[in-house]
Amino acid sequence: MTGTSRDIRTANRYRVLRQIIASSPVSRQELATVTGLSLATVATLVGELLELGLLTDVGFEDSDGGRPRGLVAVAPSRGALIGVDIAETYVHVEIFDLTLTVLAQAAVVLKPGAKRPEHVVAHVAAGIASVVEQSGTEPGQVLGAGISMPGQVDRATGSVVYAANWGWHEVPLLSLLAEHISYPLHLDNPLHACTVAELWFGAARGSSDAVVVNLGTGVGAGIAIGGTLHRGATNSAGEWGHTTLVLDGRLCHCGNRGCVEAYAGAPGIMQQLRDISPASPLLHPDDQTATILALASALEGGDPVAAQVIRETARYLGAAVADLIQLLNPEVIVLSSWVAAALGTPLLDGVRTAVAARTPARPFAAAEIVLSPISSDPVSLGAATFALEGALAAARQNTRRAVRR
Repeated sequence: MTGTSRDIRTANRYRVLRQIIASSPVSRQELATVTGLSLATVATLVGELLELGLLTDVGFEDSDGGRPRGLVAVAPSRGALIGVDIAETYVHVEIFDLTLTVLAQAAVVLKPGAKRPEHVVAHVAAGIASVVEQSGTEPGQVLGAGISMPGQVDRATGSVVYAANWGWHEVPLLSLLAEHISYPLHLDNPLHACTVAELWFGAARGSSDAVVVNLGTGVGAGIAIGGTLHRGATNSAGEWGHTTLVLDGRLCHCGNRGCVEAYAGAPGIMQQLRDISPASPLLHPDDQTATILALASALEGGDPVAAQVIRETARYLGAAVADLIQLLNPEVIVLSSWVAAALGTPLLDGVRTAVAARTPARPFAAAEIVLSPISSDPVSLGAATFALEGALAAARQNTRRAVRR
């Protein structure tokens, strides 16, 4: 019971800080209204965050005659957070201040033959060192780094349990990184990172039930229920990309056939292009990024082959999104990641049309389908929030140790 109480307190502290980051400056009264916590609880939690140096008092709000309310805001220079987006084709690293404003970034393209753990670890370590140096951040100011890795990950052990597109099984990623990086490290996957980013700063902000569809090399769906990220029993919730869309369909990297990912991920879109026009100049056989960008450019120019590829992709994706709406009845579905950003409105319009044809009117009307409005890398942004969450949990533990002494 004591452990549960402490966990709830840590979660509430994180909840209050999240709201302050999203709405700074803000009064304690407004925080109580938005979070649903009592004013006394909010005042205590804000006091703890002030003592930790994460917040600062910034004066009082305008008053119409009543007692003026004190305002608090995040102290941006009191720490830094790192977010790492490990994707199938690149490693992207960003460092943020405590308002989650980007201070510096670094990126490297992953070549097809450079996906062994030691290669990825070297790129991540170099990227983190680069952004810390670029931003002029003192190493002691870094509160932690959140690492996003595609596939099934074990947050408790810091291991990649299974990554289908990489051929990784039980890779102790955080232990390998810790040999080169001294900051606290926190592991999760891009589905969860994107969902948190959208809940904090994107299209899902203020929504209770939301789904963030991640369209890249892989495909997945981050799920928020009651405004909170849903992880599932083994942190595997959201592997919707490996649900069956077409019985005995295309072979997927996971070994099954007919998965959503095999039709809506970047390699699946490339296959659609091959099926429609095998000799198309838009096809770059060894470069999925170049192929998707070529399709996007050709689409703007009215190319009929590109238009047909996007129509077919949207038809498959829309059928799979319709299943999500039937199953979860969300308020918003956000199309995120680099493929969605590249193909943009034509893909979105096609998905909406396909969903409308396969979904009952009531849940369809309630579900807004949109592109992610986040202009930066949502995965790095979301990963940084995992580092923030870990830093708050560690601060709570340090406080308890100090009290015992």
